[in-house]
Amino acid sequence: MQAQEIKDKLKSLIEQASSIDCNLARRLDEINRWVKHIKPGSLTAKPFVLAFLLEVITDSTIWLIIKSLPSQEEQQAKFEQMTPNERYWYGYLFPRWINASDSKFYIWKQKLMAGDFNQVDDDIIKAIAQDIVSREGSFWQRYIADLSMATDLIVSSRQQKPLCIQVTSVSEEFNHQKYHYWKNTLHSWEIERGLFFSYSPKEANFINQLVNVALHNSDYLAGGKYLKFS
Repeated sequence: MQAQEIKDKLKSLIEQASSIDCNLARRLDEINRWVKHIKPGSLTAKPFVLAFLLEVITDSTIWLIIKSLPSQEEQQAKFEQMTPNERYWYGYLFPRWINASDSKFYIWKQKLMAGDFNQVDDDIIKAIAQDIVSREGSFWQRYIADLSMATDLIVSSRQQKPLCIQVTSVSEEFNHQKYHYWKNTLHSWEIERGLFFSYSPKEANFINQLVNVALHNSDYLAGGKYLKFS
């Protein structure tokens, strides 16, 4: 989509959501007010903002399709057609974001718009995701999960049980502090399981190690557990 198409689609979704899910309509209206005065050319020069808007449009469209189905049985059947990670996102985390107060949203909207969004671990996360798929696991990524829910990837393995993971190369002196911040964030979104992985880029095999830990704990980590590996 071009920038103007994205803006038009956002307005269309607000109108559609107003009769289906008022909380989604309010959330989308907040996003629309954030971008509506930006000229399409200027918006095109902000790739992270565009990527976020496209994700929100995709997620909102799917959510409204589900909510428009006439019965709970039909909605459940739609969820059953999804992968475990999609089902976790659309059936749990995305509606939580629609309905809950997001204290971080105002801050990271500013960062995205200012071009201050810094994906320092992006190449590492891509390598992890590729390794997960090569081992017949699956992953899910969203800006909302990353920036509001302290989740770089949602990972599933053989037992198809999604696990939220965060990857960081933060130094040891700040590691403990960031872990508690991460854990509190997961608690606030009622995310029941999580994996916090702190790595050193100097370690030759850390991606393989991280994927081993992520896939194993996706299958076996109990609810209410938040593990830290470094």
